[in-house]
Amino acid sequence: MKTLIQRYVLAMLLMVLASSANAQKKTLLATMYHKNKTATVTLTDGRVVKTPDANVFLKNGALLYFQGNTVKEANMDIILGVEFDDKRFINIENRLAYFVDSIKGNSLYCVEIIDMDAFERNLKNNVNYTFIDLQSDHLDTFTNDLNTEEDYVFPVNREFFYLLDGKFVQADARELYRVLNKERYRILKTITNVPDFDWLEPECLMRLLGLISK
Repeated sequence: MKTLIQRYVLAMLLMVLASSANAQKKTLLATMYHKNKTATVTLTDGRVVKTPDANVFLKNGALLYFQGNTVKEANMDIILGVEFDDKRFINIENRLAYFVDSIKGNSLYCVEIIDMDAFERNLKNNVNYTFIDLQSDHLDTFTNDLNTEEDYVFPVNREFFYLLDGKFVQADARELYRVLNKERYRILKTITNVPDFDWLEPECLMRLLGLISK
């Protein structure tokens, strides 16, 4: 284990000159996909249904499904998981989190949610501000009178979760402290004290997961 930690520390130090991958993601869409896709939805009662016209709402991580011109938000209380052609999602705290990677039987998942506070601050700083409502229970179409396309982008926050020893836990030091024993938490502290460790970088989180996995 000591050798693995040393190798990890060396790898992290070599990333000093690499460009940062944790910059906040930005999108012009309030949904994850530009075009709706077919989704295979697994319900909590075990049933599996196919939805031909679906998407993921970045406002709150909910599943959207479209019926003609009508947009509906799925009841997340009854959804266990959703699979599109390129991503596999699982319901964590009533938000769809997509699978990132796995190691030693444990996995990393990511939830992407629009940072509405940052978005609204940007709009208020724009002289041609036009209010855009994402607070409703469904996805509305809207127009805007903003200066440039850059003013209209949605900043998106990423929140990571581990499926660790069969249980979901948020990938941050405070939450992991509650579930790790002293030895595993000591390893966590050693790894995360490296200057270039980043809690929003999947590669860092996967290296950490490999070292704290049993």
